Amino acid sequence: MTDNVQTLEYGLASPAEQRNKVMRNTYWLLALSLLPTIAGAWLGVATGITQALSGGLGLVVFLGGAFGFMYAIEKTKNSAAGVPVLLGFTFFMGLMLSRMIGMILGFKNGSELIMTAMGGTAGVFFVMATLASVIKRDISGMGKWLFVGAVVVMVGGIINIFVGSTAGMMAISVAVIAIFSAYMLYDLKQILDGGETNYITATLALYLDVFNVFQALLALLGIMGGERD
Repeated sequence: MTDNVQTLEYGLASPAEQRNKVMRNTYWLLALSLLPTIAGAWLGVATGITQALSGGLGLVVFLGGAFGFMYAIEKTKNSAAGVPVLLGFTFFMGLMLSRMIGMILGFKNGSELIMTAMGGTAGVFFVMATLASVIKRDISGMGKWLFVGAVVVMVGGIINIFVGSTAGMMAISVAVIAIFSAYMLYDLKQILDGGETNYITATLALYLDVFNVFQALLALLGIMGGERD
């Protein structure tokens, strides 16, 4: 029923109106999705429930949960269940982030580092949203290269979990910030150009961009600027 109403509304609207509606709904849902993320991170820090998830166990839980949720989102994106499933995913991601948040809060300036990472992520999003609105050329060809880059840094990150190299972590964090900032531009441009018409799918893509940039910034700030008591 929800999908039929959405299809009817889009069918009656002009292409520009359709794109604006998808973008507006995406922004609202993206903002809403941050609330379960914060709740999940708070719960994880308060209870310490994720402290045991280190090394290979943490990786298995994270990848299994993340890909399971993303599969469910894809299956429900055209139904009324799509939004609740997406919000469940963002809660899970917040829970998985809580281990790093707890480590950063262990620094004397931990709260400042978290606020700096949040501000930096918001700044990246603003810049990419501005660029997406002014760039007129088609950048859809970036997609395959960004995907390859994302796979490479993911593999590098998995290897570094077992190696435990600080320099490797810094290099991977810088690469993640660069790749997912570019992905942010790509995903926003896809919506503006009408290449993505489902706001749940669009929100998922942008959420992953924002999450990865924030997490990488936080890791980098913790390594370079964390102050011990």
